[in-house]
Amino acid sequence: MDIQCLTADLSVAPQILARDMPAIAQAGFRALLCNRPDGEAPDQPGYAELERAAAEHGLQMRYLPAESGKVSDAQGVAFGQQLAALPKPVLAFCRTGMRSTTMWALSQADRMPLPQIIDTAAKAGYDLQGVVRRIVNGGKTPVEVADASHAVVIVGGGAAGIAVASSLLARSPGLDIAILDPAPVHYYQPGWTMVGAGVFDAATTARTMASVLPRGVQWLPAAVAAFEPERNAVILDGCRVVKYEQLVVCPGLKLDWHAVEGLPETLGRNGVTSNYRYDLAPYTWQLVQQLKGGRAIFSQPPMPIKCAGAPQKAMYLSADHWRRTGVLGAIDIQFCNAGAVLFGVADYVPALMKYVQAYGIHLNFGQTLVSVDGPARQAVFKVAQPDGSHQQVTHAFDMLHAVPPQKAPDFIRVSPLADVAGWVDIDPGTLQHKRFANIFALGDVGNTTNAKTAAAARKQAPVVAHNLLAQRGVTRGEVKYDGYGSCPLTVERGKIVLAEFTYGGKVAPSFPKWLIDGTQPSALAWYLKERILPPLYWDGMLKGREWMAQPDRVA
Repeated sequence: MDIQCLTADLSVAPQILARDMPAIAQAGFRALLCNRPDGEAPDQPGYAELERAAAEHGLQMRYLPAESGKVSDAQGVAFGQQLAALPKPVLAFCRTGMRSTTMWALSQADRMPLPQIIDTAAKAGYDLQGVVRRIVNGGKTPVEVADASHAVVIVGGGAAGIAVASSLLARSPGLDIAILDPAPVHYYQPGWTMVGAGVFDAATTARTMASVLPRGVQWLPAAVAAFEPERNAVILDGCRVVKYEQLVVCPGLKLDWHAVEGLPETLGRNGVTSNYRYDLAPYTWQLVQQLKGGRAIFSQPPMPIKCAGAPQKAMYLSADHWRRTGVLGAIDIQFCNAGAVLFGVADYVPALMKYVQAYGIHLNFGQTLVSVDGPARQAVFKVAQPDGSHQQVTHAFDMLHAVPPQKAPDFIRVSPLADVAGWVDIDPGTLQHKRFANIFALGDVGNTTNAKTAAAARKQAPVVAHNLLAQRGVTRGEVKYDGYGSCPLTVERGKIVLAEFTYGGKVAPSFPKWLIDGTQPSALAWYLKERILPPLYWDGMLKGREWMAQPDRVA
């Protein structure tokens, strides 16, 4: 924990974990104030989980969440009220501590001289110059005063952001690039399916952000609050302003855990898990090993979601373990899918159906998870009826692998960059924004119809890099993305149905059929996912090496 003291009554910190509570209590704190909304990151524990852990150690806890960079004056007042009411000393936290510090500053604006606020925050490691500019400017952030300016600004340091930065530098060494992302850790999220099956150790899927950033790229560990595309400016957490000549938007998507009533409160216990969270994937494997009989439910929400095959992957690998250990016959496996088909590309369905039948899986289409009662081990699903109406059905469970609904991040959905559904509005081929010519987007946040997978981002990064540099006069012509996506469906330990397709569900294999027939389970495809794809990700995709990913020039 990195706890920084602001006053005798208040300290601030980045995200804390349940296991930190004993040390927090021992340090003398009596209360906690959480300023971070749930679901901002795949390694973030929920508030309910932290509140339980706090209570076990005699700590009071309150929830005052704020969107990153959008702390309001009213929230500043509420922060001051909470601070006054809670037993002291208080520890406030968010993703980095910046929101908590900003709320404190706003609560003190009429009580403490502004230079003293700046100095106090600076000693704790937080730059509040932008917040003070906002205070003196009547609550508005003046974008004309830039804290930094770069040729290319990339929002998001995930697979898409790092890959496109490396692709840009491979084509234009020395290009002035900044990446905006507050996360200190970069995750290989495709590996979490394997963690949930006991194949990978979770730690192998995580590296520090600093270690994966391309050399020469400036990292600004801050969250984006808003976009001012007409002024080529991005407003950051803490009311700081960064200007750009060109902008690349790729912050991923948001896992909306709270869209399912009761789910945040029971994640990680009561047999409820999800491979969509870094810290829960090991719990999936624990549950799979412990289950000897009963009902296991695997849910899939409405599209779009990150890696549409992931819910099935967890199910098949779990069933395979139960078969290998001789308990499959005692386990009732239910796949509750909000969609109407097993997989969106029909060519791969026959092979998957053979495994569904072999494992005795019951398919329930048109069923959307709406609430979970963890202690009672019951899950409620909304069931679509032929006449368009809905009913509710309750399933008891011994194990529930839950996948939450997913949407664009809040700061994207309310921005000028979004379409009516909240996704960044881009051309499906060039990946250029439809209204702002110097803005591009890739990865999960775009409104393109491709599968939201790392394989898609790997193909998109060179397209964005080329077309962006064409605007700068560095490259010539235009290239287009064909909608390629890949989903290695882990149907059993040692075999994969390697689904590869482009826009419209057109099958697009990368290998000759005699080597890997993607429509059939393949041991070689398993070897590819287990042994080849992780180093290809870390040492290829993130380094700008575009093996089998070079875009075709069309203009």
